[in-house]
Amino acid sequence: MYILDLSILLVSAKSLEWLFEKKDIHPIVAHVLTGIVLGPFVLNIVSPGEELKVLSEFGLIMMMLYTGLTSNFATIATNKIKAIVVASFGVAFSFIFGFSTVYYFGKYGLAAAVFAGAVLGNTAIEVTSGVIMRERTDRDVSSILMGAAFTDDIIAVYLIGVITALARGEFNLPSLGILTVKIAIFIGSILLVSEYFFKRSKKISSIIRDSNTFFTFSLILTFFLALLAEEVGLNRIIGAYLAGLTISRLRERKDPLIISRIKLNELIGELQVVLTEFFIPLFFIYVGLIFHPEVNDINLILIVLLYFAAILGKLIGCSFGMKLFRFSWDKAILVGIGMGGRGSLELAVLKFGLESQLINQTLFAAIVIVSMLTALTTPIFFKSYLLRVKHKV
Repeated sequence: MYILDLSILLVSAKSLEWLFEKKDIHPIVAHVLTGIVLGPFVLNIVSPGEELKVLSEFGLIMMMLYTGLTSNFATIATNKIKAIVVASFGVAFSFIFGFSTVYYFGKYGLAAAVFAGAVLGNTAIEVTSGVIMRERTDRDVSSILMGAAFTDDIIAVYLIGVITALARGEFNLPSLGILTVKIAIFIGSILLVSEYFFKRSKKISSIIRDSNTFFTFSLILTFFLALLAEEVGLNRIIGAYLAGLTISRLRERKDPLIISRIKLNELIGELQVVLTEFFIPLFFIYVGLIFHPEVNDINLILIVLLYFAAILGKLIGCSFGMKLFRFSWDKAILVGIGMGGRGSLELAVLKFGLESQLINQTLFAAIVIVSMLTALTTPIFFKSYLLRVKHKV
């Protein structure tokens, strides 16, 4: 029966995605909306069964691998300090606004408020990169945007660790300190290995020359680091993301024949079709399927407040970070707007939060809607402000 459900979901999602692409609407919106409409919340044609859940979780791991593979570790090198400062202020302001909104608005509790702040603190790198690809921007703006979005992902890795501790009831000052050290050692060790093995070592050459061997090696590394992350006390998606990020450092190798980059691009190309057409849409569809709050539980005021918290947090925080380096207000605001989108990582964490009972359906629904709204409006706001800036010149 689930084969029929799977067919209905994928055909509907891809058809809606095709229609949305004509309006420059991000595919994530089409996928989540498909799950919401066909799931228990609206038409109740498909239920989020165990088979779909397993496929969606596998899709999530593959999505995090792909996100890591397509990240450029060297992107922030040109504006490293600026990107880190801008990202940090953006995360801080978004966290404060999101936390305050949830904590003071209703009786959701401290854990739910921390969770909401952490989720809203992240920027979707896929939304940011899409904005940059569609619009011609100043080199400083584009490099800081990509660097800051990348830094956001690293900060998100830490916050996911904190959220995992929250879910296990281990959130106290001593355990947070231990967790911080464990995360730092785990990430630092993997990045150190990536520096010497993937960027410099000649031993990797024999692995990457054969496409089948390279593909198999990448999957083994992904699942190994996912399991290792869980052993350390983190979420498995952190390990999957770091596996992709580690492999992506092949593009930094000094290779006169650029074989490393060619093989990396081949790997990404081979993964792209099956991931973007099947596994990644399936994960977001599943997020839509588990979206089934009672109609009376959908709090429009909370959604509006969280949306403004998400947008203003990035706008104020990132703009402030840019002004510290004496950039013009136009460039500062462009970066603040460009960092406003939320997407894949946020929805992945939301699913985890709901299943761990850190948040209820009301808060889950509100943040899902806010994430989709930011993915919709960020490109529109960015394009409008960029046109205004160009008209000034």
